[in-house]
Amino acid sequence: MNSTADYTVSFPGLGINNLGINRVIFQFSLFGRDIAIYWYGLLIALAFLLALLLAIRQAKKHDLKSDDIVDFFLILIPAAIIGARLYYVAFEWSQFSSDWRKIFDLRSGGLAFYGGVIGAIIGIWLMAMHKRIRLSKVLDYLAVYLPLGHAIGRWGNFFNQEAFGTNTDLPWGMISNGTASYLSQLNPDLANPIVGLDPALPVHPTFFYEFAANILIFVILIFVRRRAKQPMSTLAGYFVLYGVVRFFVEGIRTDSLYTGADIRISQLLSAAMVVFGLLVLLNNILRNNSRKKALAGITLSDEQEAKILRVAMVEDAADDDAEDQSIESAGTEAEEEHDADSSDEDPEENA
Repeated sequence: MNSTADYTVSFPGLGINNLGINRVIFQFSLFGRDIAIYWYGLLIALAFLLALLLAIRQAKKHDLKSDDIVDFFLILIPAAIIGARLYYVAFEWSQFSSDWRKIFDLRSGGLAFYGGVIGAIIGIWLMAMHKRIRLSKVLDYLAVYLPLGHAIGRWGNFFNQEAFGTNTDLPWGMISNGTASYLSQLNPDLANPIVGLDPALPVHPTFFYEFAANILIFVILIFVRRRAKQPMSTLAGYFVLYGVVRFFVEGIRTDSLYTGADIRISQLLSAAMVVFGLLVLLNNILRNNSRKKALAGITLSDEQEAKILRVAMVEDAADDDAEDQSIESAGTEAEEEHDADSSDEDPEENA
């Protein structure tokens, strides 16, 4: 038992017991003020940084400038954080209504992922309009890095001991003083705990489920982006894949945000994402088939085919002539430079 740790975490089925973890990595004083660096914030920062570096590295291959990618991240990062916080605050207003200053305290978590996605898309849209870059192109490009950053950020939930699920008897079930404390608050009678919310039993480590699923989605989207020809295909693929994962994971979480009708908001949004993504993919398939049918229906006469062939041959010949001229020009310039160098030599040295 680690008495100095914020939480003592165990995975009994895996033989891992009394693992001490702290929310704070280290602390220091600056100008007489104590500053603490939290795992939650550091992991989010690392997620954004890694996504930015990878996006810059691949930008040229997708006809984008690295400077433009930096500009997009400069607006999407604050927009995502603001959106994530406002989303959480809006659906948990009872926590902040008594003291609005709590809204600015992010050290204990309270960032809703879907709010961050909405904020980021708004930021990207504004920058795309400013730079006059097609929005679908940017969204398809950046969508690949979203699950990677999300996967990294989910480990912040582990260090905060939040975003876990109901009780489970699976080998990887997790239990800690943090999970026990939270589940105790949900039970009106601890002597008769609610089924699935027993503080004394392990819970689903749903943060890890999303970590593993997001890494897989990241790998899949790399191949999708590489092969996709229709706009919004990569983004739609992300919506479908993550929407399905989140819908089921959200169903076993214990800290879901609800609507007035006791519907899990994230499940509602996940379902909407899946439907939207499938509609986009279906529309792209139909459009692609329509083009193929249109092209297949075009018949050319022998004279038209011969004319197209002649045009192609003329263009090839023109390209060859241009290449020959460039070679001859380069050779002439080289000779002129050589003659000029010879005329500049010292007469005494030539003697």
